[in-house]
Amino acid sequence: MSSRRVEEPRMSGKGRLPARFLLLFAMVPLLLVPSSCGYRLQGDTGSRYFSPEVRVDLRPFANDSLVPDAGAHLAGRLREEMRRGGFRGMFDNRNADFLVQGSIRDVREDVYTHGADRFALEHRLTLQVDIRVVELFTGRLLWKEEGLSESASYYAGTDFQYTEANRRVAFEEVSRRMARRIGQTLRVLW
Repeated sequence: MSSRRVEEPRMSGKGRLPARFLLLFAMVPLLLVPSSCGYRLQGDTGSRYFSPEVRVDLRPFANDSLVPDAGAHLAGRLREEMRRGGFRGMFDNRNADFLVQGSIRDVREDVYTHGADRFALEHRLTLQVDIRVVELFTGRLLWKEEGLSESASYYAGTDFQYTEANRRVAFEEVSRRMARRIGQTLRVLW
């Protein structure tokens, strides 16, 4: 038996790229990837949002909905979101620079889709919030908005525990989205 060598076709001198150039071309994206991981936009360096001397009065939101502790839960999520966004100040009721007041107007659930048997398969949970931010030193109203809303859908089934667990996950999701939305606005305001 004789073994044959299969030679690959060679390109002419003009169409062939040097091996060093190809290696460099392949390495550039690999070197850029670590520098782009974790990139975040930061606010103005003179912003009071990032100052450790700022004090914010952020009490649990008033709750006009039927969901127990919805106001306290959303205020807690907002504190977490502010910390995650770079807020280094304190949450203090006394000697506060800013007052953040909120009210949960409603937590509404609507049937979103029906199955072939006419029972609800999917519900949409909507959280509606009124928010007001005041600079306490001057008494100036910085932001007031009524009817901010976020929605998430969840699946329902014949098992009560399954449906209730999905409802709770949907409430967590809309609370997280609302806290992120309010936190981003506060970062711009201060």
